[in-house]
Amino acid sequence: MKITQADYVISAVGPAQYPTDGLPEIALAGRSNVGKSSFINKMLNRRNLVRTSEKPGKTQKLNYFIVNQAFYFVDVPGYGYAKVSKTDKEAWGRMLEAYFAERDSLSAVVQLVDLRHPPSKEDIQMHDYLVYFGHPVITVATKSDKVPKSKHQKHKQMIIHDLGLSKDEPLLLFSSLNGTGKEEAWRALEPYLH
Repeated sequence: MKITQADYVISAVGPAQYPTDGLPEIALAGRSNVGKSSFINKMLNRRNLVRTSEKPGKTQKLNYFIVNQAFYFVDVPGYGYAKVSKTDKEAWGRMLEAYFAERDSLSAVVQLVDLRHPPSKEDIQMHDYLVYFGHPVITVATKSDKVPKSKHQKHKQMIIHDLGLSKDEPLLLFSSLNGTGKEEAWRALEPYLH
């Protein structure tokens, strides 16, 4: 995938602010410290399009980025980890539920998990939730450079088992440090970009 243009569009808190052009949307979901911002920056060949935060849980809105004027990456608030009030968490929950349940332009979801650790309770809930709503899910295990290659297979099997991934659900290893998995991720996304 050749990225010719990628721009931040809007931080939306509800449907009134979502783009109305009907372009396909790829949502990116993951725990607060899983490396979502780094994934987006690496995929779009930009260093600081999405600011990586020292404080996990900074994304509290749906952040839209338009790519090649053809589709959107939608950065979804991270789950787990974030030190936010219960009220805020409930508000995010409602916003996300409405987005995943009702957004017609949503064509696939990239769920990011950390290759170093077994999927968290929230990872498993999120995966079940996305499957329940019938969205194609591409699972991306980040930070693959931090796990010795000899252990990749073992860690992959753990993720497949814990998330209950079926044979036709892709699981890709990714490193925003060295670019491992970037081409595979674009290949997996290709069918959902039109």
